[in-house]
Amino acid sequence: MNATSNLVGEALKEVRVRGDKTQTQLGFEFGLGREAVSKYENGRAKVPADVSRNIVGKYDDPKFALTVQHQYTGTGPIWLNGPNVDLHRCSVREKTIEELEEAIVSIKQTSLAKPKEAINPYEKKNMMDMIEEAVEAATALANFIAVTTKHLDISYTGVWTSHYQDLEKAGFIE
Repeated sequence: MNATSNLVGEALKEVRVRGDKTQTQLGFEFGLGREAVSKYENGRAKVPADVSRNIVGKYDDPKFALTVQHQYTGTGPIWLNGPNVDLHRCSVREKTIEELEEAIVSIKQTSLAKPKEAINPYEKKNMMDMIEEAVEAATALANFIAVTTKHLDISYTGVWTSHYQDLEKAGFIE
């Protein structure tokens, strides 16, 4: 994915510019030199995970957080930034509803009752289609959460922290 190889650097620059900081000022906040910030922004070096985590913690920027999540795992939802994307909150809401409805239909229509060894190629293709619908829904939801929290000035990291606490209380995570 060459077109997205420096998305973290671009998102970092947006965070810095939105915060009205120079590269030197941002670097000072995180114990970095101006040269390091420049390398991160220009894609000559990857932003280290600990620096990314600190930037997410301080600036609470959903786009940066989503972009970093994708960079370090190479999986999961990604910030949508292509020419056919409309990130207005109403458009994102409608697209999210559409993707969720398609995923629900696909999940309901796909049987998962058979053991892996008994699944024929046609059934496996249907299962793959179902998974793809679920992935599309996950991407739509991730962007919906990011766009909505940003629009409403709700803490993106705070929403996730609260969610993790709820999961822990319910006994779903330790």
